[in-house]
Amino acid sequence: MTQPVLVIMAAGMGSRYGGLKQIDPVGPHGQIILDYSLYDAYRAGFRRAVFIIRPELRESFEQAIGARAAQRMRIDYVYQTLESLPEGCAAPAGRTKPLGTGHAVWCVTGTVDAPFAVINADDFYGADAFRRIYDHLSCAQDDDKARYCMVGYRVENTLSESGTVSRGVCTADADGLLTSIVERTAIARSADGVIRCEDDRVLPEGTPVSMNLWGFTPSFLPALDGLLRDFIATELPKNPEKGEFYLPFAVDRLIREGRASAKLLQTDARWFGVTYREDKPTVVAAIAAMTEAGEYPAEF
Repeated sequence: MTQPVLVIMAAGMGSRYGGLKQIDPVGPHGQIILDYSLYDAYRAGFRRAVFIIRPELRESFEQAIGARAAQRMRIDYVYQTLESLPEGCAAPAGRTKPLGTGHAVWCVTGTVDAPFAVINADDFYGADAFRRIYDHLSCAQDDDKARYCMVGYRVENTLSESGTVSRGVCTADADGLLTSIVERTAIARSADGVIRCEDDRVLPEGTPVSMNLWGFTPSFLPALDGLLRDFIATELPKNPEKGEFYLPFAVDRLIREGRASAKLLQTDARWFGVTYREDKPTVVAAIAAMTEAGEYPAEF
């Protein structure tokens, strides 16, 4: 099998942070969250990373992140633009917003021809998650179906102390294969210690949730091409300015059509992200504690 590749969705980083130079450091020597993901991915076995970015961010991205990452791994770039679409397709007139995470991953077509993992650039996933997905992808093979995977986190390990969050709540069958991902909103731990979401629904401790850490065999890209074409033809006209083609929706459709399965790989790792500005001190403190415990070097 070809060695798995890490695909990093980073096209939205500039807009979320007001420019790459303003990305907040969280590590003791100015490391950002993505530095830790790349470090953990390398330790797990990944030796190539593909960044999905906007073309205008290439120079600043390379200076801020890419050049440092290239000291360990082969780094490639692909661009998510409204001009980068399947042949014969076009974005609606006047559209400026990218077409979503499913379109972002489609943009690696022609660049990635090996099993690959997909992550968000600004989420901290933890070393165990990268080990699990690398090990799975290293021996993943399609048979009568395409065989994909997803790392699921315990819901209590993904909460914010600063407000409510939305998460994709996962269910799996007896074989550990994903059967559904249902988006739940307003998730938080209540005063009585119970985790609840919208409509006061209880989410038991240990409930697996998706944080967009997916693993795919190469067959996913041609399948994604067909789904993206269908979205552009049938769904995008209903909301031409803001409609998006989401990665989980694409996987869900392939599963429902019997064309694919996705193994739910569960991890006890803690997920971190800066959902609210107030989350940053929590992330900084957690990374400081992991550094003190020896899980990460102070400088890398």
